[in-house]
This record gives sequence, structure tokens and C-alpha cells, in this order.
Amino acid sequence: MKDGELAQRGLVLLGCGKMGSAMLEGWLGRGLPPASVWVNDPNPSEWLQAQGVHLNEVLPESPAIVLIAVKPQMMADALPVLASYGNADTVFLSVAAGVTIATYERMLGDKTPIIRAMPNTPAAVGQGITAISGNTNARAEDMAMAEELLSAVGEVVRLEGEGQMDAVTGVSGSGPAYVFHMIECLAKAGEAEGLAPELAMQLAKATVAGAGALAMQAAEDPAQLRKNVTSPNGTTQAGLDVLMDDDKGLPPLIRATVSAAVRRSQELANG
Repeated sequence: MKDGELAQRGLVLLGCGKMGSAMLEGWLGRGLPPASVWVNDPNPSEWLQAQGVHLNEVLPESPAIVLIAVKPQMMADALPVLASYGNADTVFLSVAAGVTIATYERMLGDKTPIIRAMPNTPAAVGQGITAISGNTNARAEDMAMAEELLSAVGEVVRLEGEGQMDAVTGVSGSGPAYVFHMIECLAKAGEAEGLAPELAMQLAKATVAGAGALAMQAAEDPAQLRKNVTSPNGTTQAGLDVLMDDDKGLPPLIRATVSAAVRRSQELANG
């Protein structure tokens, strides 16, 4: 990042909350010069103010990329500031949930290179996963630049088309919250069986974190990993008989959960 087009032409970050700050920290750590970054944020954190970037200053004439990281409801007020970059070679990369490429094309011009991305909150610790999809104006090199930027906070996958973005939102975008709630429930169940609250939470957090790490690193798929720790007629089997019940267990519940998130994502996209 130190000597490429991004460093030379500059990067504009519109909004720098938790997600924007996580990404910026990753870019600076990979060598992007602070002087190559312009941040437009009305309420900058103390951390941001200490990074040496251009903060709420006059923007560069033709940045390589504009990353949109404001909340969707703030888009109508925030984006017109950058409208002059539309219909040119500045790439717009959006991590705003529910805002479609067509919406950006209407606001910026239909010749504007636009890439839509859906990251998730583990990006804050460099363990995120982000799905991206670009419009017809986004060149191969534009997609590669976006992928390089987003890889600073975790894995990046390319979608076949923007139509898959709602499903991504329902699975990985909202998924961390499902897992956090599972940790809450697991800890509460431990309390109900006599464990102290602090111990139950420690056990639940470590169990979910360790299982996730094993699932990522193991050669076997999750189904096989589950079988590996399930002795016939043992304690794990007794628990799984409840959890895997086709009618009242986790399969129908997770399916309904993801479907609800997907429907909401579609509603947001359709205004």
C-alpha cells in the first residue's frame, strides 16, 4: 500500500465509526501513509485524531477510492459532498448495509465505478469476512484494490452478483449477533445448572471461540468435527438430540432467523 495508486492519489473515508476505524487501523498497519488518507467525520474519536490523517479538511481532487462507511439513514446528507467524483475514475466502495448499487448510481451517475461490500463486526479484531460485488463500471483492477483494502480486516469473497448480498447479510453480516446470543444462552444454561455467572460466561465464551478456531483450522468439515466429539449414548449425544430436533431444534430456528434477516435486508434496499 505504501507506493501504489492508492497512496499516490489518496483515499477518502466517509464516516469513521467502529467499522471505519477498524479498517483504517488495518491500512495504516500495512503501510498506507496517513498523509494519503482523508477522513470526513463530524464526531472523530480521540484515536482518529491521533493518526495523522487529513481530518475534515479539503478533499483531494481525484482520489483513487472513496469508502462509504456512514449509516444508511445518513447517506442522503453525507453523499452529495462527494458527488463531484461521480462519472469518473474514482471508485466508490460502500460498506453501508441495505444501500443498493442502483441507489448509488442514481446519486453519483451511472458511469461511476461502484463496489458494494458487506463486512461483519469481527473485522474489529482482524477476523472479519467481507463479501463484495461491483457494477459494470468496476474494472478488474478496481475489484482487486477493494479486495486489498478489505483484506486488512479479514477474509474477502466475491459474489456472483449483487442479488446474493441479502443472503450474505443474513448469514455473515448479522451472524455474529446470533453467535453472541448463543454465548449468552449457553452461559445462562450453565448458571441454571449451578455454575457461578462469571464462570459460566468464561466457559461459554472460550467454548465458542475455541470451536470456531478449530472449525477454521481443521481439515474436516463441521459435521465431521461434531461427530468426532459425539460418543454414542454419551452426554454430547443427549444434548444434540435436543439441539438437532427437526421440529423444535436449531435447524428450523436458524433457518427462520436467517430468513427474517434476509427479508429485512430486502425491505431496507427497497426503501
